Amino acid sequence: MGTFYERAPLSQKATPAGLSFDPNREIVVPRDAATVIVVRVAPGAARTVEVFCVVRHAKSGFLGGAVVFPGGKVDEADAADAWHVEGNSAIAQGLPERPLEIADDLRKARAVAVSAARETLEEAGVVPVATAVDKSKVAAMRAAADAKRPLADVLAEHGAVLDLGALIPFARWITPEAEARRFDARFFVVELPAGQEATSDGHETTAGFWATPSAVIDRFMRGEVQLAPPTTRCLELLAPARSFADVVAIARRQSLAPVCPRFCPGDPPFLALPGDPAHEVHELRVEGPTRFVLRDGRFVSEAAPDHDPEA
Repeated sequence: MGTFYERAPLSQKATPAGLSFDPNREIVVPRDAATVIVVRVAPGAARTVEVFCVVRHAKSGFLGGAVVFPGGKVDEADAADAWHVEGNSAIAQGLPERPLEIADDLRKARAVAVSAARETLEEAGVVPVATAVDKSKVAAMRAAADAKRPLADVLAEHGAVLDLGALIPFARWITPEAEARRFDARFFVVELPAGQEATSDGHETTAGFWATPSAVIDRFMRGEVQLAPPTTRCLELLAPARSFADVVAIARRQSLAPVCPRFCPGDPPFLALPGDPAHEVHELRVEGPTRFVLRDGRFVSEAAPDHDPEA
C-alpha cells in the first residue's frame, strides 16, 4: 500500500485519516514495508495494461478508505532462516533485480521480497511461484495465511516455491518526517501469474478492482477515490504502458534511491519531492513533477513555480 494519505485540508498540522503531519515532531524511524503492483494485459482488443487496486477499510486507522496496492510492513518471520534454505527443500528462489538498491544486504532484500509476496497473497490472493499452481491451491494457501500460519510452513505443505525474481523493483518511498507513523516502502511490479485471479481479502480491504492506471487517476481527479501521492505517481508512470514488457522497461529505468517527501505547511500545503527547490535533496529521484499540492482535499502532482518562496 501507499505510505501516507490525506483526505482533508491542512494548515500547520494535519490529522485526516488518522494521520498527523507536524513539522515540529520528533522524527520516527520508518519501518520496512513492501507494496506490489499486480499487472495484467487488459482483456479484449485494446492494447493496454491494468493494475489491481484494493480499497482500505474505512475504519482502518491508517489509509482508511484509500485506494492502494496490496502491501504492508515486513514482519520478523519474513527474515526467518527458512527463506535461505537452498536445494530441494527451498521454499523461495531468486531475488528481485537490483537487490542492494532496495536493502543494505541480500538477506534484508530477501526479507522485503518475501514480505511483498506474503502481503500480495493475503490481500490479493495472488502469489508469484516458480511452478504454476491452480486457483484452488492458491485459495488454500491464502486461507492458511489468513489464519496466521507461517507462510514458510504453508508453502512447504503445498509444495510451492516463491519466485522472488518475478518481483521487479519499481520505487522506494519513505513517509515524510512530519508524520508519526512512517514506512520505508519498496514498490514492486509483478505480472498476474497464469491461472490465478486477484480478489480483495474482505477484511483489511473491502473491495478490489482492475483498471488502467489512467482510469484510476481520472477517478481520483474527479474526487471519486482517494490516493496517496506514491500511488498517484506510480499510476502516472505506468499510464503509457501497453504490455507487461513496457511495464518492466519503465520499472528498470526508475531510480530506487529513497523518495522522502518534505511536508511544507502553507497556503496551500504541499509535499516537496527530491529535486524540488523546497527539498534539501537536490537530486531528482523520481520522474514527473516535483511536488504534490493539496487542492480540494487531494494531493495532486504539480511542477514547482519558477520562483518558490518555500525554497
